[in-house]
Amino acid sequence: MSETYDDDDLLDEDEDDDRGNRVTAGLSRSVLEYLARSIVDDPDSVVVEVDERRGGVALRLHVAPDDMGKVIGKRGRVAQAIRTLVRAAGAKEGLDAQVDIVD
Repeated sequence: MSETYDDDDLLDEDEDDDRGNRVTAGLSRSVLEYLARSIVDDPDSVVVEVDERRGGVALRLHVAPDDMGKVIGKRGRVAQAIRTLVRAAGAKEGLDAQVDIVD
């Protein structure tokens, strides 16, 4: 037996599968990349790695060695601001997003 579908049936199936098509931590990663590229002198050297963890994600930020000071800031204030914004973006996605700045 063959089944026939009309357009309304196809729309209903797409609505159910929306969550399966999303990139994990996509918003958090995008926010982190945007902020880092805006701050550093060498935006092409910005790399963000994503590791999924239980209940959240860990984002590792890599920048050029000369740009580390700009990303960290005096007394770590820039780094803390970045972490706060990325954590808020993660919360919007329902994730706990942690940012690590790596050498």
